[in-house]
Amino acid sequence: MPVGSAHRRAADVSARRFSRLSRTVFIGGIVLTATLFAAGAWQRRWIADDGLIVLRTVRNLLAGNGPVFNAGERVETNTSTAWTYLVWFFSWLTQLRLEYVVLGIALTLSVLAIVFAMLGSARLWGGTKSALLVPAGALVYIAMPPARDYATSGLENCLVICWLAVLWWLLVRWSQAERVRLPGFFGLVFFAGLAPLIRPEMTLVGALALIMIFCAPLPETRLRPLFFRIGVVLVAGLVPVAYQIWRMGYYGLPYPNTAVAKDAAGAKWHQGFIYLWNFVGPYWLWLPLLILAIAAVFAVRSGRVTKATGRHALGDAESTEVPDNSWRNRMHRLSVWLRTPAAVATLMVGSGVVLIVYELRVGGDFMHGRMLLPQLFCLMLPVAVLPVRVPQNIFSGERGGRRMDWALVVVLAGFVGTAGWALFAANTTAITTGTKISSTGIVDERIYYVLNTGHDHPILAEDYLDYPRMRAMVRDITDTPDGGLLLNSPSFMFWYIAPPPAPIPDGGAGHTVFFLNLGMTSMNVPLDVRVIDQMGLAYPLAAHTDRLTDGRIGHDKNLYPDWVVVDAGMVDKHPWLPWYMDDKWVQQARVALSCPQTQDMLASSRSPLTFERFRHNVTQSLGFSKYRIDRVPKYEIERCGLVDPYPSAPAVPVPPK
Repeated sequence: MPVGSAHRRAADVSARRFSRLSRTVFIGGIVLTATLFAAGAWQRRWIADDGLIVLRTVRNLLAGNGPVFNAGERVETNTSTAWTYLVWFFSWLTQLRLEYVVLGIALTLSVLAIVFAMLGSARLWGGTKSALLVPAGALVYIAMPPARDYATSGLENCLVICWLAVLWWLLVRWSQAERVRLPGFFGLVFFAGLAPLIRPEMTLVGALALIMIFCAPLPETRLRPLFFRIGVVLVAGLVPVAYQIWRMGYYGLPYPNTAVAKDAAGAKWHQGFIYLWNFVGPYWLWLPLLILAIAAVFAVRSGRVTKATGRHALGDAESTEVPDNSWRNRMHRLSVWLRTPAAVATLMVGSGVVLIVYELRVGGDFMHGRMLLPQLFCLMLPVAVLPVRVPQNIFSGERGGRRMDWALVVVLAGFVGTAGWALFAANTTAITTGTKISSTGIVDERIYYVLNTGHDHPILAEDYLDYPRMRAMVRDITDTPDGGLLLNSPSFMFWYIAPPPAPIPDGGAGHTVFFLNLGMTSMNVPLDVRVIDQMGLAYPLAAHTDRLTDGRIGHDKNLYPDWVVVDAGMVDKHPWLPWYMDDKWVQQARVALSCPQTQDMLASSRSPLTFERFRHNVTQSLGFSKYRIDRVPKYEIERCGLVDPYPSAPAVPVPPK
């Protein structure tokens, strides 16, 4: 047998052995990582109070009241539109208990996010033919305790990271395809266009992805480029633009009411940096980020990551044009580069960085780590797996050949270092204050409710009946068939009930509960009980108050109950008022509430939805979103130019002795 044939046969055998091993390692890595994440998330399973808020809206949808929190008042209390309707659809389809439906959806989407992240990263590095692909960035994400906490919390984190992962995978496929097929191309465009419905901040990622697709070379088609690009815009914008028009007309706002309640356009940079360090510092998160960045650089520079088309997976696309520095040619090269894996990786990492900056600006959140999880996920996508390029001749039994290079050493060290860090971080407790909220205002939300309810896994609404005041609330509603307004006492142990005025209608005047914890409250009462909060997530009057300068992040609005007594139509005089309330303040609130601009704002969500109301809401929604009132009735009377019935009354209430 010729020597050349023997060498080729040995090389083929080596390649087949390597291919089998590489596929086994990669598939095993996906299974192991996904299983670890699923097990960790299940071990910490729970549904947050804020997750129960979503279920109240789903209950109203299933009951035919529309996508509202309280029947008869059109308020969008859920930040993620897609999450609300996803939970509604599967609840309608399965007819199972809502808490179990949302638990199953959340866990499934969270695990799928890890799978698609690793699949996209594997394609980025050239697939299993070029290297052993081992979990790296995926381990970083699943090791973070907040990632496991919010995998089943009932909040939209699971949907956000799953959308990011699938978008990542689709973009990498698009960037590597020799020939782009139109159904897949427009499927990618449509999927990217869903960004605003996934969560408002994701609009940045979706918009950048669509700009990249729009400016890159178009697929082969008979349509003229102009018509084709118009088609891209129409497919991407059809659903979000239609929903946006509907939202403005139905709710009277250009974005969810939660953005008004939390003043998402405001700036609290100092608190934002505190929130960032609260997430990064306890876990030494900077360490794996640095390790993986160095490992990625060496993996790229090794020059051995190839695509099926033969181009470098992370390099610039080759241009067949005569090289020159003209503006037109530079634009052409940029356009061609936009459809490369390097551009896709840059997009996701850059989006993560910009989203971090945005979160710093708004001051972060009160839930430890939650609002930085999508950003971490974006940063980890390109290195979800790392390529370990073992010389293939070692599988053929040959000696000699290429020596182990620095790229292999650094990448292996990166994998080992990341895995070691993951073991440390997975068993780290960042916040040890339990039920006490520190001066930063940030809390470990899961542990907080575990300790306050006494349940290791608070999932069902009735699990939260063991939270202080909840059983008393249910009892007081049952014991007052005439109705009334439930106000929690200053001691936070029981409720005061402001009664409705006589005559009491048949069946009672109905109940209103005024309390911060909307989820547990609203899910433990019937839908005909109105549940509102002083921060304004479900209450437009509170949402449109001015933000407190030094308030706790995420809770920096606090409407006085005097407004609610008037707005709910309850008896506004002593001895029927709670002892700690001043009837003069209540009368001032009545005058302040008569402000025409305030009444117009409230009518946007309370008036019957006629065509004229819909049209008026659309045209005035931006103005409504910017409208603010002063929570002190006396100051609001002055702002609106009304007549104060008690001009000498104190503006600031005197605390009870």
